[in-house]
Amino acid sequence: MAGLSISPVTDGVLVAELDRGPDNLWTLADLRELVGVLEAPPEGAHVLRVRSVGEAFCRGRERGGTSTAPGVVRGEAETLVAVTRAFRRTRLVTVAEVQGDAAGFGVGVLAACDVAVAVADARFSFPEVGIGLAPALVLAWLPRKIGERQAFWLTATGEQVPAARALELGLLNAVVGTADELRKDVDERVAQLRARSPRVHADIKDMLRAFGAVGDDQALDMSIDRLVVGSLRRGEE
Repeated sequence: MAGLSISPVTDGVLVAELDRGPDNLWTLADLRELVGVLEAPPEGAHVLRVRSVGEAFCRGRERGGTSTAPGVVRGEAETLVAVTRAFRRTRLVTVAEVQGDAAGFGVGVLAACDVAVAVADARFSFPEVGIGLAPALVLAWLPRKIGERQAFWLTATGEQVPAARALELGLLNAVVGTADELRKDVDERVAQLRARSPRVHADIKDMLRAFGAVGDDQALDMSIDRLVVGSLRRGEE
């Protein structure tokens, strides 16, 4: 059935699969459903695999018709921010399985995941400049991933970059040759993750978020308490 489907938990793994035609554009309803899963995962869920059906991973999201009313635009933007924030805050380990091109918000989804693997012929871009728009949400996170100079170039030109370049920039963990290799690679990565503690993974995600928001000295000071608490909780699931 076309649309967004979210599987039941199987051996600790959820699958969110998008099937919306050639471009696989996320709808606002899809995104709200995804936020619900990220914020309140079902019992026993540890890993969320995010993937799509068809040639494109995701070329963006559906826009609210032709309306440019501030209230409509603000509502859409708040939903997009909620998704990005939910990816950062969820206790789930999120894995993007990128079988095709990604553009705009589609790149944002894979970049928000903890792990991202793509096929070699996938292409990545931020095309908003072509419609006369500076991508504010993208610029809120992209410089942290790839640096200001690269973020400027990609958003200022809309240039498509190949998967190999996206890997160099830090948007991906790995690049594989074919769709079959992609599925095998992600299967293996999920198995590696499932062999470790979901609690420790949630702690790692929380520390990365907390330490990334402060300077080096404050992060080191914060790490003392975190280490003490973590040592006391060893053995917990």
